[in-house]
Amino acid sequence: LRKRGISRAPRHKRRATGGKRFNDRKKRKFELGRPPTNTKIGVKKVSEVRTRGGNKKFRALRLESGNYSWGSEVCTRKTRVLDVVYNASNNELVRTKTLVKNAIVQVDATPFRQWYEAHYGVKIGLKKRGKKKDGDDADVKKSSRVLRKLASRQKGRVLDATLDDQFASGRLLACISSRPGQSGRADGYILEGSELAFYKKKLDVKKDKKH
Repeated sequence: LRKRGISRAPRHKRRATGGKRFNDRKKRKFELGRPPTNTKIGVKKVSEVRTRGGNKKFRALRLESGNYSWGSEVCTRKTRVLDVVYNASNNELVRTKTLVKNAIVQVDATPFRQWYEAHYGVKIGLKKRGKKKDGDDADVKKSSRVLRKLASRQKGRVLDATLDDQFASGRLLACISSRPGQSGRADGYILEGSELAFYKKKLDVKKDKKH
């Protein structure tokens, strides 16, 4: 049996009227397609693919972390990708934990929590983090200049209650905005506001269906 290559040519398609098209030539190199990468969560493994014009694509076969941006706080941190929880295109990609663009994932909240607490001088996500250990209450001595700076930052500070709950659980919902199979990276942004409410609603419906 001959191997059939993946082609992106439209010649196998019918006309708008439904009639069959006459195929007048063979496949061309510039029309080729490649199999999907199906990037999984695991120890980083990226392979290089030579493409047309000697350019390169980076196929991420496995990834475990990425750079995630917290838009409202203008803060970006490298953090671990823990789980895939939702995908609008296909539930199979959730079951197999496949990383693709626009997949909704859970990322480790620790880097963002540490930054927030250092930047504002306020503890967040305390609801589920258990009892305080001895020495946790002891305030680190701060200079008057640092105290003034922290006080000025408090003026416009607002933390969404939904985000605070997520910080308490140690996991934040995020969306992948890069293309892991093309760039070899799983970068994205933390979900906030109406977008977070939308996906929370979707996940709650999914949870209710299971029970």
